[in-house]
Amino acid sequence: MTTVIFSHGKESGPWGSKITTMAKVTENLGFTVHSIDYQDLPSQEDRVERLVDIVSQQTGTVILVGSSMGGYVSLVAAERTNVAGVFLLAPALFMPHYEVQDYRYQGAVNIVHGWQDDVVPVDNAIKYAKSSYANLLLVHDTHSLPNSMPNISPFFRNWLKAFDI
Repeated sequence: MTTVIFSHGKESGPWGSKITTMAKVTENLGFTVHSIDYQDLPSQEDRVERLVDIVSQQTGTVILVGSSMGGYVSLVAAERTNVAGVFLLAPALFMPHYEVQDYRYQGAVNIVHGWQDDVVPVDNAIKYAKSSYANLLLVHDTHSLPNSMPNISPFFRNWLKAFDI
């Protein structure tokens, strides 16, 4: 059984529009979906701890999906758990005051980032993708990627199909 666990960003919730759209793609492939609610935890490091605890309770293949701060949370948690892959949307990597600045996860990573992101610089995603050889899709959009889901959904679906075990 494959489980996909979604982690939302700092300002959103567990069932925002991106997660809802991507969860449908995930369910259509027959995977189990969890979306973690972090709204009670303002600290990204506390969010990492919650996700690590949840991942450790799973059986089967686990894939993490994170948006913005949830991208950071997913990638850092992936380094401390056994997950098959990580899909990141405008991930808050290399941000000031975030504890981890050196990312060492070695699994499959796909990233989507908007060229016009004014919250997390697109250069941060490029820097990480370059250092880790991650797949990177750059889109003509802002941080919340409101216009890009029609492009992101098939990119996500095709990536997920590799984990269909």
